[in-house]
Amino acid sequence: MAVCIAGFGSCREDREVKDEFQWVVDRFDDIRVLKYQVPEFDSLSLNDKLLVYYLGQAALCGRDILFDQNGKYNLRIRRTLESIYQGYTGDREDERFKQFEKYLKKVWFANGIHHHYSTDKFRPEFQEAYFDLLVRETPREFFPTDFGDVDQVIRTIKPIMFDPDTMAKRVNLAAGEDLIVTSANNYYEGVTQKEVEEYYAARIDTTDPKPVSYGLNSKMVKDASGRITERVWRVGGMYSAAIEKIVEWLEKASEVAEGQQKKTIDELIAYYKSGRLRDFDRYNVLWLEDTASRVDFVNGFIESYGDALGYRGAWEGLVNFRDEAATHRTETISNMAQWFEDHSPIDPQFRKKEVKGVSAKVITAAMLGGDCYPATPIGINLPNSDWIRRDHGSKSVTIGNITYAYEEAAKGSGFAEEFMYEEETIDRYKRYGSLADNLHTDLHECLGHGSGCLAEGVRGDELKNYSSTLEEARADLFALYYLADPKMVELGLIPTLDVAKAAYAQYMLNGLMTQLARIELGKNVEEAHMRNRKLIAEWCYEKGREQNVVEKVRRNGKTYVVVHDYDKLRGLFGELLREIQRIKSTGDFEAGRDLVETYAVRIDPELHKEVRERYAKLDLPLFSGFVNPIYRPVMENGQIVDVTVEYTDDYVGQMLEYSKEYSYLPSVN
Repeated sequence: MAVCIAGFGSCREDREVKDEFQWVVDRFDDIRVLKYQVPEFDSLSLNDKLLVYYLGQAALCGRDILFDQNGKYNLRIRRTLESIYQGYTGDREDERFKQFEKYLKKVWFANGIHHHYSTDKFRPEFQEAYFDLLVRETPREFFPTDFGDVDQVIRTIKPIMFDPDTMAKRVNLAAGEDLIVTSANNYYEGVTQKEVEEYYAARIDTTDPKPVSYGLNSKMVKDASGRITERVWRVGGMYSAAIEKIVEWLEKASEVAEGQQKKTIDELIAYYKSGRLRDFDRYNVLWLEDTASRVDFVNGFIESYGDALGYRGAWEGLVNFRDEAATHRTETISNMAQWFEDHSPIDPQFRKKEVKGVSAKVITAAMLGGDCYPATPIGINLPNSDWIRRDHGSKSVTIGNITYAYEEAAKGSGFAEEFMYEEETIDRYKRYGSLADNLHTDLHECLGHGSGCLAEGVRGDELKNYSSTLEEARADLFALYYLADPKMVELGLIPTLDVAKAAYAQYMLNGLMTQLARIELGKNVEEAHMRNRKLIAEWCYEKGREQNVVEKVRRNGKTYVVVHDYDKLRGLFGELLREIQRIKSTGDFEAGRDLVETYAVRIDPELHKEVRERYAKLDLPLFSGFVNPIYRPVMENGQIVDVTVEYTDDYVGQMLEYSKEYSYLPSVN
């Protein structure tokens, strides 16, 4: 959007944007790969540029870790595919080779053989016999030396790639199944869900007011004798070769960091060396308290969406610096955190009496790594530990240059005209949709996740496999409820409550319909964020039917979602927020399970088919991700005197380079 609304974020004209900048660098399957700009990088001080460079290198060094976490055979498969791609001597114009290339691109994008969003295994379009031909016509010297017997490796990975029933789902959340045994991730080996739950039930101290995040940085295994142990991810432990490289770059960053930031980086290094989760908590508190440094980062085993039980953290890296102009918006929100908490529609006993340490900013992403690459979030709120949030607060970011790249790449898509029923709704969406999205992200991350409190004696892990969905729903509902509060106009964050109407109409449309385009016909909703949106939309649709709050309308054989009463819809958002906060605060597993299973999982097959067909006609990619910029140090007399940034249009080239330069783990780990 080229228009700047005074007081609502930075003007597009103020950004270092080139009109000829081509955002899309590749497209395959249901995926579009974009590039993002790093405006204002050139204006950073040399020390800050060095921090971006060193921390960026650390963010790239953990790439193999995530591949291995996502599946035990992922590194073997990726390296086999890359060997063939680089060494195959046969016909590269063969349509089957194009199918092979697409499969490799998907493996790179998903950091493994399972879709990054649905977690379903994607199967090659080419036949197993053609794969055998590719292997035969690739000279042996192209395969990794640590394969040993190449033929044995190939025999091992072929059923993993081609058999639809083998390791079919990276994260299985289906009710009634063993969620550990049926999940293909590499967080557990030889154990059942019952054994995992019993293991932690026997070890978690329920009286500890500051519990560590049990299992966050380890793989659980059962040996031949039946003994269950945890292989800790640390220097000298599992993933040591990659973690040592991460530490090496963090140590360089520490040399140029100052004050609180230097202490923070040093504590992270100490944690990587010890593997002690108490050290991780100390690092998180220091990181949380550093609100002055312009350059910031996330690095470590963080989000647990990839574990059906929510214990283990996927490795991720993100380097960023504060967008000074746009941060005014988020600071306004964070400064009012206590007011928002005090006026929340939840039960007063579950409100925080004193909101502590809430900070928020708009950031410019400078490097993406691990679980943030190539697909990346648009907002982040950390730390995840409930007791740290309670005692110290949280840090929230909205990633401004990533959302801007999405906006620019999506211009002229025809989405609104196809799926929105009324011209008024379309006009409102086009005028205020971007602002509404940004404010929803701000409220969701800055205040939603940090709001509310647990009842005495509740640990926070009682909701098990429903925890992620319910937590995302809680944060979304908080944001939706307050978007339509007159306080937003009073604070100068929005010019009119039409911004909230734009957000409400889009949210209900997405939750009830358009997000279904991302799911294969015949499948249920699995991903936590999608479940969250469907839960909210379906619940509000059902509860508001008698009063016709939201209606599904048919016109010319097409279904539309129409919001008739925005005030009543806001009331429903508040009512559901109150219930989900109660569920979280009291650890009411049964009520949480019933909400999710009733409203968030099953799909109307006819509506699903319709949405998929309409979306396909628009020829829009369902998913987007990014290539990273390239940073080059400028040397004089053996010293770095500057760092420059360049942008690449070569997705394949970047992936091959990363596999060459940042592969530190053995193929069999």
